[in-house]
Amino acid sequence: MSSANLRLAATGEPFERDRRRTARLIRHGAQWLFSLPAVVFVAVFFGYPIVQNVVMSFQEYTTSTFYTGEAPWVGLANYAKSLSSGLFTTTLVNTALFTVGSISFQFAIGLALALFFKRNFPLSGFLRSLLLLPWLLPLIASSAVWKWILDQESGALNQFLGLFGVDPIPWLVSPGLALAGVVGVNIWLGIPFNVAILYSGLQGVPRELYEAGSLDGAVGWKAFRHITWPSIRPVVSVVLVLGVVYTLKVVDIILGLTGGGPANSTQTLATNAYNKSFVEFDFGQGAALSNILIVVSLVFAMVYLYLSRREPDE
Repeated sequence: MSSANLRLAATGEPFERDRRRTARLIRHGAQWLFSLPAVVFVAVFFGYPIVQNVVMSFQEYTTSTFYTGEAPWVGLANYAKSLSSGLFTTTLVNTALFTVGSISFQFAIGLALALFFKRNFPLSGFLRSLLLLPWLLPLIASSAVWKWILDQESGALNQFLGLFGVDPIPWLVSPGLALAGVVGVNIWLGIPFNVAILYSGLQGVPRELYEAGSLDGAVGWKAFRHITWPSIRPVVSVVLVLGVVYTLKVVDIILGLTGGGPANSTQTLATNAYNKSFVEFDFGQGAALSNILIVVSLVFAMVYLYLSRREPDE
């Protein structure tokens, strides 16, 4: 044995390296072992449905498939049929209007309320808790209540407006007003989320910044523009992106209020996919529309991840 090997053996360095390597393998193995339940859960309850949905979109998958087990492969026919349908353009426009209208007012009202509640005043905590009620109620129950409120003949809103001589307004039965009515209800439902997240973001703005800014004349609107907005901009990006992703897939409120009518004036990509799958039982085309909606949602998800990755560098 050489003198170098004798020195290594004497100092025990090879044994120490083996011990560290073994400890590292055990630690990594334990990490994977604890992560395994989460990986299995995601694979079974999220991965498999998505893969199955993609496969179905390339098949002629109908109710007879449940009995025969046969779903002929049709390739891109379901996508071509969905994209060439005259209803697709209508649903795409309605989805854009529904999403932009909902997010714009939800965010604006939510930010105004968050700024309002940032001030300490009596009962502010109680009033903030009341704002969470629309978020806590079941969506079907909320849509049923709002359908009664917006009813043309006996709705509470039209009865109130009638006190001022306003004729009954067909909020949910007029093709020109139905989408606005549905957007209004969705705004009411989304305000609590915006208030809760934006209020939390405002709480994280150091008071010292406002005190220093006031010395330079940054008060009121100037303080909001130069201190508040830059400080909560990461929170704003999260609220907007998550709000868009959530709004794109809204189904229950629209179905509860109008069912997609009248004359498809409130039909969106999400409700159209639902109708294709669970009303017409054309599961292949419904899956194709769902995948198109998933792609749109993924675009906003990637924007969110991009903004989150840039934030530490700023």
